[in-house]
Amino acid sequence: MDAKTVDFVTAKTHDLMAAPSCNPALKTAAQAWLDAADKDAATPAYVEALKQGVSTIDELLAFAASEHAVQLMGADGAKQLLAHAKDIQAKGAKFCDCPACSADLAILRELKAL
Repeated sequence: MDAKTVDFVTAKTHDLMAAPSCNPALKTAAQAWLDAADKDAATPAYVEALKQGVSTIDELLAFAASEHAVQLMGADGAKQLLAHAKDIQAKGAKFCDCPACSADLAILRELKAL
């Protein structure tokens, strides 16, 4: 992996980890990649974690319509998220556009893993 790619993935990994919507398992995988001395060797495991960590639009819609979303965000927050998910789906989105998923997707695209 060239230095430019490492720099890009490192910056986006920091964005990913800073996102409130990043799940703990993905944060752990991200930190493991950052800590790895051999980025090339660590990248396949990180890519798998990234693929598992990004939410599809269908997963976002299901979450936004769930009782769990209401518990986490309140009824109004869940309703707003559902409306947003429907809006981005209508515009052709295939994935969630939250900060964590956006950083996740940017990394996957940079690594040509998506």
